[in-house]
Amino acid sequence: MADLQALAEAVINGDRDEVARLAQGAVDEGVGPESIVNEGLIIGMNEVGRRFKANEFYVPEVLIAARAMHAGMDIVKPLLTESGVEPRGTVGIGTVQGDLHDIGKNLVAMMLEGGGYEVIDLEVDVPPDAFVSAVNEHSLDIVALSALLTTTMPSMKDTIDALAAAGVRDGVKVMVGGAPLTEAYAEEIGADGYAPDAASAVDLAGELLGAS
Repeated sequence: MADLQALAEAVINGDRDEVARLAQGAVDEGVGPESIVNEGLIIGMNEVGRRFKANEFYVPEVLIAARAMHAGMDIVKPLLTESGVEPRGTVGIGTVQGDLHDIGKNLVAMMLEGGGYEVIDLEVDVPPDAFVSAVNEHSLDIVALSALLTTTMPSMKDTIDALAAAGVRDGVKVMVGGAPLTEAYAEEIGADGYAPDAASAVDLAGELLGAS
């Protein structure tokens, strides 16, 4: 019988080859793709997130675990599509205009994917109108904005204003994050939520969509 607990452990340990082997083995045994994701990959990433919050894991371990999780997702993603399993939500994520930092953004994107979300990565130096286009093109549930420089933080407000001007602000949740940000600043610019780290971003996404 497929051992989904072992799959979760392999994710936590960052063992890509083992994750791929166990995920493929579970598929071959007829385990549903949703079970493989929810009871194996996501449980593993949830534990990675918990350890990250508790300072037991640091960014390198999380990135390695996320890459291992992706090895499993690559196997089950086509099956999820075939079986019509819906993601928990669709998130468009990007580093705002003028800012080229991407490690934090990439970490959040990986953790969100590990949490069962479809993630549209808009990369870095993303102008406000590109976020607006992504909302329209991908029917986003959440727009996630990242900034690592105090000088680019105003681009977050510009983006939220652009969403409002385009008439799509009410239909999407906006979450923000990045080293210089605070909860107070997030409220000041009209964001729906602020996440201090990647693991918290997954929790926040769930709260925002649960409340909508």
